[in-house]
Amino acid sequence: MTTTPTPTTTTTVELGLPDGSWLPVCALADLTPGRGVVALLPDGTQAAVFRDSGGATYAVDNRDPFTGARVLARGLLGSTGGTGGPFVVSPLLKQRFDLRTGACLDDPAPDRAVRAYPTRLTDT
Repeated sequence: MTTTPTPTTTTTVELGLPDGSWLPVCALADLTPGRGVVALLPDGTQAAVFRDSGGATYAVDNRDPFTGARVLARGLLGSTGGTGGPFVVSPLLKQRFDLRTGACLDDPAPDRAVRAYPTRLTDT
């Protein structure tokens, strides 16, 4: 007797690109809550992709605007609580970047923000 394997689905994390397209970057299972991974984008830049303890996903530019180093994926996640939201702390100079907007919470100057990318989950 042969059995037919049960189809399995994989949940994939996709990033919204500036041109309106979506780029699959990794399986959701590949993201450890609280830790980041780096995704190479078609234009050669890098995005830091995160999953928080509640399962939400976020992506921001991986380049720290204060040092120019591509390190934000190695940063720690935190939350301002209350009406605030999730952020990543740069591992170098410890600035906090809002994961929803990319704004630097410690220096509101526009040139200190990082690009935030929308994310979505798809089942394949």
